[in-house]
Amino acid sequence: MELSPYYEKKVECLCCKKTFNTLKIRSKLVKVGSTDTDFCPIYAEESVPALYYNVFVCEHCGFSFTEDFSKYFAPGIKELITEQISNKWFPRSYSHERSLAEALEAFKLAYVSGTLKKEKYVTLAGITLRIAWLYRKLQNSGQEHRFLTIARDLYINSFSTEDYAGTQMSGTRVIYMIAELSRRIGDLDNATRYFSKVIESQRNGGEAKLLELAKDQWQLVREEKEKIRSAG
Repeated sequence: MELSPYYEKKVECLCCKKTFNTLKIRSKLVKVGSTDTDFCPIYAEESVPALYYNVFVCEHCGFSFTEDFSKYFAPGIKELITEQISNKWFPRSYSHERSLAEALEAFKLAYVSGTLKKEKYVTLAGITLRIAWLYRKLQNSGQEHRFLTIARDLYINSFSTEDYAGTQMSGTRVIYMIAELSRRIGDLDNATRYFSKVIESQRNGGEAKLLELAKDQWQLVREEKEKIRSAG
C-alpha cells in the first residue's frame, strides 16, 4: 500500500487551550524542485505543497498560529482575540487536504492572530512573505507586490529591533530578505544598500550561499538601474 503524504496531528490551541486535529506532511515525501531568490519553494510536479499546512487553525476559537509563535500572551491580549476573532468565528475545521485558497485563508488568519498577539516582527514577516508566495502561484501580481512590501517593512523592523535573535533567522539572512524584497517591489535604492550590507558582512566568511545570491542580485539591481538611467 502506498504511504499517504499526510498524517494527522493533535494540536493544542495556544489561545483557548482546546485540542484539534490538523494535517501535516511527511517531510520525506516533500520534493522541492528549486527555490526562487526569496526562498519560495517550487515543488516538483508530484510533490505535496507542504507550505499549505504551515498554519494551525483552531476550529474552536479561530486563533491561527505557526510553530514560530510564542506561548506567551500579554495581559488583555486573549480578551482582544476573543473580541476580534472568536466572537466572529464560525466553527470550521482545516484538518483536511487544503486548496490554495484555503491555505491563503489560513495564512491570513495567522497574520491577523499574530498582529493582535503582537508576535515578533520576524514571525509576521515570514507569514506575509508566504502570503505573497501564494499570490505568486495565483499569478496575482498586485496582491503579491502588496504583501512583499508588508513583509519587507516587517523585516526592516526586525533588523532594527534585532527581534530575530534566538530564531532560525540570522541577521545576515534578514538583511538579505530586506534587499531581495526591496528589489522585487522596485525599491532599488534600498535593494542596493542592503545587498551591499550582506556582501560587507560576509567578507569574513559565514553564509557562503547567501553571499553568492546577494552578489548575483546586486548585479541585477545595477543592470535595472542602468536601464532606468538609459530610458530617462
